[in-house]
Amino acid sequence: MKKAISLVLVLAMLMALLASCGGGDSTPTAAPTQEPATQAPATEAPETTEPPADDGRDYDFNADISAYPTANISSQGVGVHDPSILKVGDTYYIYGSHMASAKSTDLFHWERMSDGYSAGNPIFGAIYDKYDEAFAYTGTTESIIPTTGSDAVWAPDVKYNEKLGKYVMYYCTSSTFNASNLCYAFSDTPDGNFDWQGPLIYSGFDADTIQYTDVLDYVDEETALSRYVKGKSGYKFEEWPNAIDPTWFTDADGKDWLVYGSWSGGIFLLELDPETGLVIHPEDDPENDVDAYFGKKLVGGGHESMEAPYILYDAESQYYYLYVSYGSLNREGGYQIRVFRSENPDGPYVDMNGMNLGANLDNSQYGLKLSGNYMLPSLKVGYMATGHNSAFIDDDGKRYIVYHTRFDAGNETHSPRVHQYLLNEDGWPCMLPYQTQGETVGTYTEEDVIGRWFYVNQGTYISATIAQPIVMYLNDDHTVKVIDEDGTWSMDPDSHFITITLSNKEYKGVLCAMKDEAGTDCMTFSVVGQNASLWGVKYE
Repeated sequence: MKKAISLVLVLAMLMALLASCGGGDSTPTAAPTQEPATQAPATEAPETTEPPADDGRDYDFNADISAYPTANISSQGVGVHDPSILKVGDTYYIYGSHMASAKSTDLFHWERMSDGYSAGNPIFGAIYDKYDEAFAYTGTTESIIPTTGSDAVWAPDVKYNEKLGKYVMYYCTSSTFNASNLCYAFSDTPDGNFDWQGPLIYSGFDADTIQYTDVLDYVDEETALSRYVKGKSGYKFEEWPNAIDPTWFTDADGKDWLVYGSWSGGIFLLELDPETGLVIHPEDDPENDVDAYFGKKLVGGGHESMEAPYILYDAESQYYYLYVSYGSLNREGGYQIRVFRSENPDGPYVDMNGMNLGANLDNSQYGLKLSGNYMLPSLKVGYMATGHNSAFIDDDGKRYIVYHTRFDAGNETHSPRVHQYLLNEDGWPCMLPYQTQGETVGTYTEEDVIGRWFYVNQGTYISATIAQPIVMYLNDDHTVKVIDEDGTWSMDPDSHFITITLSNKEYKGVLCAMKDEAGTDCMTFSVVGQNASLWGVKYE
């Protein structure tokens, strides 16, 4: 859906029967539409026939991984779509779309807390006590802008507000691919129930429905109608946000911010009032992409795929990292995790090439791709549509990415996953290949690195293609040999940093000894360069 032509809008309404930000076990039928991306797929994995060696070494480029033990990482049947992480004491909580939530003490075994639309839901159910207010604008078949099916409550984010003495949840109701309503709720405990407090931001209005929003409290009517509305025909969704996927963060100076948006006009930012939990509307400043109602635009627009913004400040690197997801969230939609960074909470956010993503661009070329579709040794099936992540730095300094994944299993089943990530020497996140199982990065020698690896290059494409493992040799003379590429490698002595150069492209990253999904010990690398991630696994 690159342009709002009529045929695509018809298709969009049909696709709204699929899940949006969270097509989980109880998928709403009125999800924001996301079309599968049309970027060219990656090149298929090369043949595993062995080419003539040109350096006298006896290489084996057979990439068959079937001999390695496999296992499924079980989340005990828990399916939390769009998981947002919160740690309280020794317990980790994840909150997701469709009123789902779970908790864990090890980021590995999850216990279901809630799931599904019901007044009896112990975490979210209190919203039904204020049904007429909470769903007045969007989210049900009875709303001013109605859904075409079940209720739609998506993408919550929870943190503790010290000044309020409350756990605050930001979440949204939604009816169409651009008509949504950000709202917030309070609870005395992370276990709920979260009491709906009120609406925050409206989107998807037209000349008739703008009266049911608070837009005119901040922008005069003449300006609002010319800026946000296409005459009588609808909302200018290519320029302005879909008000979903809210997450909040605290900057280095202690100021709170809310970042939100999905497809449509891109990702936007508003300051939060810690005394009330409400958003603070800024002064209008169009020259600096600041709107008096929606806030500051950070990236995206033109209805290119981008959603699930999550910003995390890292005091060690002194960067703010903006995570987003590209593609369509269904199994074959090319859903994937990207990251930009900035020295300031309100941007500019740039990728590894120093580029900020504007509107109407080929977004596949922007943002460091951390994870997409891939197959690795020990997986029973490939991971697909890995995305809509949150991230956090634990008390011991370890960094984690929390996301949901689908599988190459012919259905839309999904499951939460948690991977540790490390920063490379340049401060870019390098996501480790496997679900965390308590690994701690160490210092390594060249003997730990030399040998035969399976590696995957996830590229920067957006498609259903699954990156398959191929064989890579890191030789004792610091040369690299792949079936169709040559290069070099280097590492800092007694460190965990490694640099790999392939076909004159440099990738800088990290080493980490960990367990694969079958529990087998292995050495791994994760290196990044030119917005692409390469992962490697070595057993020998």
